[in-house]
Amino acid sequence: MDSLSYKTVSINKQNADKQWVVVDAADQILGRFSSKVAKLLRGKYKPSFTPHVDCGDNVIVINAEKIKLTGNKWTDKSYIRYTGYPGGQRSLTATELFEKDPTRVVEKAVKGMLPKNKLGAELFRNLYVVEGAEHDHGGQQPKELNINELS
Repeated sequence: MDSLSYKTVSINKQNADKQWVVVDAADQILGRFSSKVAKLLRGKYKPSFTPHVDCGDNVIVINAEKIKLTGNKWTDKSYIRYTGYPGGQRSLTATELFEKDPTRVVEKAVKGMLPKNKLGAELFRNLYVVEGAEHDHGGQQPKELNINELS
């Protein structure tokens, strides 16, 4: 056998099949929902997945204000940041962050599940989280995706 009967196809940015999808966050549990959205952004549900390339879809998350957290996470989960000054560590509970901006809770959960490098930053730019059922990306003709059908 001199030659292979198949060729491994490596996707690059030019020939990646990127699509626009809309997922509904209503009555979804934050962590389980975010991991599936991160997989969509990364492109892991596609047969042409390539680890070092942005080959995932552009994801629009609607109804971010209807997300659910289980247990005591609304009061116990804390989001910590640092201002850069001595004694400048600040923290917010999930409830406080949700009251400020409900979309930030979903964004932070998804961002934490993406790679911590330039590729992860590029993938995060493909995520659009909105409150309510209306979004501004109708011109892209996104297709509705049932997140519960994904494994």
